[in-house]
Amino acid sequence: MIAIALRSSVREELGRHGVAAGALDTPATLRERLNDVYVAEVRRLRERQVRGEIPLKDYATHVAALKARFPLLGLPLELWDE
Repeated sequence: MIAIALRSSVREELGRHGVAAGALDTPATLRERLNDVYVAEVRRLRERQVRGEIPLKDYATHVAALKARFPLLGLPLELWDE
């Protein structure tokens, strides 16, 4: 199996979130793994809000900031590789 040739910017962004591409990974499997990281972060954010660390009125701002840290989730898969 030939490893996919990810764009360097995609590989760097995945690395920021602790997602490394393996020989058997496809852009779709990498996106799933990245999405899992995002969902875990959203859950942690929600737990913080429930504990009172984040006021409810500020929660949406925190969620928007979190979403902005995951721009690859909005990039079509066909643009992930070279």
